Amino acid sequence: MIPSRLALRLTRPRPIIPSRPSTLRLGQTPRIASLHNSSRLQSSDSPAASRPSIAPKPVIDIKHIRQNPELYSQNCIERNYHQQATYPQRINDLHAQWQAKQREARSLRERSNVLRRQLTDPGSIRDENADTIAAGTQLLTRDELLAEARKLKSLLSTIEAEETRILSEIESLALSIPNLTSPDSPRGPEPKLLSLINEHPEPVPSASDRVWRSHVHIGTELGLLDFASAATVSGWGWYFLLDEAAQLEQALISYALDLAVRSGWRQVSPPSIVYSHIAAACGFQPRDQNGETQIYSLSQSRDDIKRGKPELSLAGTSEIPLAGMHANKTLLCPGDISEYSPLKYVAVSRCYRAEAGSRGLETKGLYRVHEFSKVELFGWTYPSLDSATDVFNEIVDLQTDLLSSLGLHCRVLEMPTHDLGASATRKIDIEAFFPSRRERNDGWGEVSSASICTDYQARRLGTRLKGEDGSGKMVEGGYPYTVNGTAMAVPRVVAALLENGWDEETGTVVVPEVLRGWMPGGRERIGPKVKGTGKGGKKKGLGMGV
Repeated sequence: MIPSRLALRLTRPRPIIPSRPSTLRLGQTPRIASLHNSSRLQSSDSPAASRPSIAPKPVIDIKHIRQNPELYSQNCIERNYHQQATYPQRINDLHAQWQAKQREARSLRERSNVLRRQLTDPGSIRDENADTIAAGTQLLTRDELLAEARKLKSLLSTIEAEETRILSEIESLALSIPNLTSPDSPRGPEPKLLSLINEHPEPVPSASDRVWRSHVHIGTELGLLDFASAATVSGWGWYFLLDEAAQLEQALISYALDLAVRSGWRQVSPPSIVYSHIAAACGFQPRDQNGETQIYSLSQSRDDIKRGKPELSLAGTSEIPLAGMHANKTLLCPGDISEYSPLKYVAVSRCYRAEAGSRGLETKGLYRVHEFSKVELFGWTYPSLDSATDVFNEIVDLQTDLLSSLGLHCRVLEMPTHDLGASATRKIDIEAFFPSRRERNDGWGEVSSASICTDYQARRLGTRLKGEDGSGKMVEGGYPYTVNGTAMAVPRVVAALLENGWDEETGTVVVPEVLRGWMPGGRERIGPKVKGTGKGGKKKGLGMGV
């Protein structure tokens, strides 16, 4: 029986030799471990030309792709990755070419060995009972033998270069193929409704609903949101949160962190700038399938480019630096499998999304922005679906508790294959009801998600898993599974709270009870500023809370 709990232990590593993964255990001195899996074609032997030398060397199960091309092609089609659907067959074609080059190179090496022996000891060829092999060499002069040896060396060098090119292309194609899909994920474009959270606030909309219940109108009317100034400072897609809106942001972060830490998640403060190759290994590409820019990349000086300095990007989510924490490392499992427990991290960070295409143009307000605060959950588990699903369910339960306690009406969806990113094998989204979005998706808007990525990220990040019994053997599966989820996507939740907490009679917004302890003065309501003082004027009455 595969254990559902995994004890992984970690300490500060010594300087890492790039070609060898470091081994980490909590509470013990780390070691350097070199692990190999000869049953799989290791793409690390022929890294893509664009990958920096310091990048983790991915180990993709290319053998499984070659043995199951129809499975991977159909999976790509179901996930709307039509271009990638041709890659499995292309990989098999390239593998056949590589095998042919191997045979050709072997023949040249055999011929070269004969020439070398003939040059060293002309009489030795007669002692090998190889008349047919020697037939072409016995009549050649020494100069002719040397000339042919040089020719063979040149031919062999050309073939080896071609072998390297083929392996590099195989690796590139394999890295572009999305993860296999869980049987729980609906095929096609339509999600499956799993459950509902809280009662619907207004099943029948009023005539003025679109105007009065938009968070843009509410936030502007109450002096909480300033999009115009942000457009002057940073451009479209940025915003200023003012006064109680900024306080709501901090309250939501504190509330989500408190609940996660009390539930056993270890708090981390991650960097917001990451190597682009780390983001790519996690499944985040510079552009999505529609060609829309996803990631902000930092420009490099000419000197940095000449020195081969790796490109840096702004992290679109703290999932990326959290996953990268264990890149090029080996996680150790204790001998007693009953003590296995997952590594679970929670982090708050600023997130950056370029999203410069049509999706952004169609959305106003806080729903789709370029920069925002988010509380993220990330876990490394034992390489089994049972273990990963345990953590996955824990994340969804925590998300449900958070959104339920905020009084938001939500629906929990099993997301279909068309909505899965490259890394996820399964994804659950939770969508909240936004009164202002009634004309778009019946008012529903995503506020959190959770994904199981199996070993997709671990393989690309060079994160391995082995037993601590001293044998040095990798555990079954060899690579830990990763699970991630959103604990709190702040701007969207702020928008949902403004719209759903709006009281039209008093012109105020009700602050959820669970957040009042995190708000200055225990604020219960957010009201308008006093007329005549301006947006930055002194607040009285309802604006100060009840």
